[in-house]
Amino acid sequence: MQSMTTAAKRIRTLAAGAAVLLALAACTPASPQASTTPSIGTDKPLPSSHVHGLTVNGDTSQVLLATHDGLFDVTKQPASKIGGTNDLMGFTVGNDGVFYASGHPGPGSDLPNPLGLIKSTDGGTTWEKLSRQGESDFHAMTTTRSGIVAFDGQLRSSPDGKTWNTVGAMFAPAVLAGHPDSDTVLGTTTAGIQRSSDGGATWTLDKTGPLIQYAAFATPDEAAGVAPDGTTYSSADAGKSWTKNGMIDSEVLAIAALKGADGNLRIWAVTPDGIVVSRDGGTSFLPADET
Repeated sequence: MQSMTTAAKRIRTLAAGAAVLLALAACTPASPQASTTPSIGTDKPLPSSHVHGLTVNGDTSQVLLATHDGLFDVTKQPASKIGGTNDLMGFTVGNDGVFYASGHPGPGSDLPNPLGLIKSTDGGTTWEKLSRQGESDFHAMTTTRSGIVAFDGQLRSSPDGKTWNTVGAMFAPAVLAGHPDSDTVLGTTTAGIQRSSDGGATWTLDKTGPLIQYAAFATPDEAAGVAPDGTTYSSADAGKSWTKNGMIDSEVLAIAALKGADGNLRIWAVTPDGIVVSRDGGTSFLPADET
């Protein structure tokens, strides 16, 4: 996605932007009908309190959590662990279904610390080393049409996961969001969204858009975003502009987005109490087992 969860680190990082958030909230107050998330029971707790990533397979509807305690399939309850226990700080899925991850080895693992970039071609059951073992703990990463963009204290890009280019961008993203069929990448920061249209090589700061903490692409053009206060947004132009939609009334740990068969943007969000899902672009959310 370490001694604290990625969510906690991201929240502390974004604390520096609290004044910006308050100013933004004062300009665009939430509508009364935005708070539609019901309280979520804890009868189906998360398999780990340290969740670093979330992905949903559009073909199989499989929901995976990358956590401090490994990779879990939470499609059904109880959740089932996939493979061994490694602290998957960073996690992303390529267009070919290959999993990429980074972080720290768990008990009994023979992988180096930090993991560098590792990949799995069998759904996370086994992992192989690609590059930067013992060097990089990528807390944010995503895949694009051109390769991989990741952050380990320095923004880097790679066409193949083995050779890396250092990107001359002076910002620390809380989240990197991209799509395997596009070269657009979004980086969420306390100053606003950083946007790249060339696979992470160059970046432009959007100073006028909303302050977004979590972002995810559903298609090359459609994206979802969640602000530090839980306000949800959607974009139909790959993050150039955003529409305010609703609210998640809980701390958010990770999000994922897909285009539904009905044409609506669907958003999954992990909270400390469980997973909630929106089938209307982020206007309303329900617990995953009620959708």
